[in-house]
Amino acid sequence: QVQLVESGGGLVQPGGSLRLSCVASESAFSINTMGWYRQAPGKEREWVAVITSGGVTYYADSVKGRFTISRDNAKNLVYLQMNSLKVEDAAVYYCNTAKFWGGTWHASGSWGQGTQVNVSS
Repeated sequence: QVQLVESGGGLVQPGGSLRLSCVASESAFSINTMGWYRQAPGKEREWVAVITSGGVTYYADSVKGRFTISRDNAKNLVYLQMNSLKVEDAAVYYCNTAKFWGGTWHASGSWGQGTQVNVSS
Protein backbone atom coordinates (compact mmCIF):
# COMPACT_ATOMS: atom_id res chain seq x y z
CA GLN A 1 0.00 0.00 0.00
CA VAL A 2 1.21 3.50 -0.81
CA GLN A 3 2.75 5.32 2.15
CA LEU A 4 2.40 9.08 2.24
CA VAL A 5 4.38 11.73 4.10
CA GLU A 6 3.10 15.28 4.32
CA SER A 7 5.17 18.36 5.13
CA GLY A 8 5.17 22.13 4.85
CA GLY A 9 2.71 23.14 7.52
CA GLY A 10 3.30 25.90 10.02
CA LEU A 11 1.99 29.08 11.54
CA VAL A 12 0.98 31.90 9.23
CA GLN A 13 -0.96 35.12 9.59
CA PRO A 14 -4.33 35.57 7.90
CA GLY A 15 -3.75 36.45 4.27
CA GLY A 16 -0.47 34.56 4.19
CA SER A 17 0.63 31.59 2.12
CA LEU A 18 1.98 28.10 2.63
CA ARG A 19 2.96 25.30 0.30
CA LEU A 20 2.34 21.76 1.43
CA SER A 21 4.09 18.75 -0.04
CA CYS A 22 3.26 15.07 0.01
CA VAL A 23 5.64 12.34 -1.12
CA ALA A 24 4.43 8.85 -1.94
CA SER A 25 6.39 5.68 -1.46
CA GLU A 26 5.94 4.00 -4.81
CA SER A 27 5.99 4.70 -8.52
CA ALA A 28 2.37 3.56 -8.94
CA PHE A 29 1.55 6.98 -7.53
CA SER A 30 1.41 8.40 -11.06
CA ILE A 31 -1.74 6.47 -11.97
CA ASN A 32 -3.67 7.52 -8.91
CA THR A 33 -6.03 10.41 -8.46
CA MET A 34 -4.65 12.24 -5.42
CA GLY A 35 -6.28 14.57 -2.98
CA TRP A 36 -5.62 16.86 -0.07
CA TYR A 37 -7.90 16.61 2.94
CA ARG A 38 -8.05 18.50 6.22
CA GLN A 39 -9.42 18.00 9.69
CA ALA A 40 -9.98 20.82 12.15
CA PRO A 41 -10.49 20.19 15.88
CA GLY A 42 -13.97 18.88 16.56
CA LYS A 43 -14.79 18.53 12.88
CA GLU A 44 -14.87 15.67 10.42
CA ARG A 45 -12.13 15.29 7.86
CA GLU A 46 -13.07 16.92 4.56
CA TRP A 47 -11.66 16.93 1.09
CA VAL A 48 -10.02 20.13 -0.07
CA ALA A 49 -8.54 19.56 -3.52
CA VAL A 50 -8.13 16.68 -5.93
CA ILE A 51 -5.93 16.12 -8.99
CA THR A 52 -6.29 13.27 -11.46
CA SER A 53 -3.39 11.42 -13.04
CA GLY A 54 -3.92 13.61 -16.10
CA GLY A 55 -3.85 16.86 -14.15
CA VAL A 56 -7.55 17.69 -13.96
CA THR A 57 -8.24 19.50 -10.71
CA TYR A 58 -11.20 19.88 -8.41
CA TYR A 59 -11.60 22.15 -5.40
CA ALA A 60 -13.96 22.44 -2.49
CA ASP A 61 -15.96 25.66 -2.66
CA SER A 62 -14.32 26.91 0.53
CA VAL A 63 -10.86 27.03 -1.07
CA LYS A 64 -11.63 27.65 -4.72
CA GLY A 65 -9.57 30.53 -6.08
CA ARG A 66 -7.15 30.45 -3.14
CA PHE A 67 -5.62 26.96 -3.21
CA THR A 68 -3.87 25.20 -6.07
CA ILE A 69 -3.11 21.49 -6.22
CA SER A 70 -0.38 20.18 -8.48
CA ARG A 71 1.72 17.06 -8.88
CA ASP A 72 5.11 15.89 -10.09
CA ASN A 73 4.73 12.25 -11.11
CA ALA A 74 8.46 11.83 -11.74
CA LYS A 75 9.13 12.61 -8.08
CA ASN A 76 5.98 11.01 -6.61
CA LEU A 77 5.00 14.40 -5.19
CA VAL A 78 1.73 16.25 -4.84
CA TYR A 79 1.59 19.87 -3.69
CA LEU A 80 -0.97 22.22 -2.25
CA GLN A 81 -0.26 25.92 -2.66
CA MET A 82 -2.41 27.82 -0.20
CA ASN A 83 -2.81 31.58 -0.61
CA SER A 84 -4.97 34.14 1.17
CA LEU A 85 -5.20 31.86 4.17
CA LYS A 86 -8.05 32.37 6.60
CA VAL A 87 -8.39 31.48 10.25
CA GLU A 88 -10.91 28.81 9.27
CA ASP A 89 -8.27 27.07 7.12
CA ALA A 90 -6.42 25.98 10.24
CA ALA A 91 -6.38 22.19 10.41
CA VAL A 92 -4.23 19.13 10.02
CA TYR A 93 -3.78 18.56 6.30
CA TYR A 94 -3.41 15.11 4.80
CA CYS A 95 -2.89 13.74 1.34
CA ASN A 96 -4.30 10.48 0.10
CA THR A 97 -5.65 8.81 -2.98
CA ALA A 98 -9.14 9.94 -3.99
CA LYS A 99 -12.19 8.29 -5.50
CA PHE A 100 -15.46 9.99 -6.36
CA TRP A 101 -18.63 8.32 -5.23
CA GLY A 102 -21.76 9.27 -3.40
CA GLY A 103 -21.43 12.82 -4.67
CA THR A 104 -18.10 13.61 -3.08
CA TRP A 105 -14.45 12.60 -2.93
CA HIS A 106 -13.27 9.89 -0.58
CA ALA A 107 -9.82 8.77 0.45
CA SER A 108 -9.01 5.15 -0.34
CA GLY A 109 -5.64 4.54 1.28
CA SER A 110 -3.96 4.66 4.65
CA TRP A 111 -3.50 8.05 6.28
CA GLY A 112 -0.12 9.60 6.95
CA GLN A 113 0.67 11.73 9.97
CA GLY A 114 -0.52 14.93 8.31
CA THR A 115 0.93 18.40 8.63
CA GLN A 116 -0.46 21.08 10.93
CA VAL A 117 -1.50 24.44 9.51
CA ASN A 118 -2.22 27.24 11.96
CA VAL A 119 -3.58 30.60 10.84
CA SER A 120 -3.52 33.26 13.48
CA SER A 121 -2.58 36.85 13.97
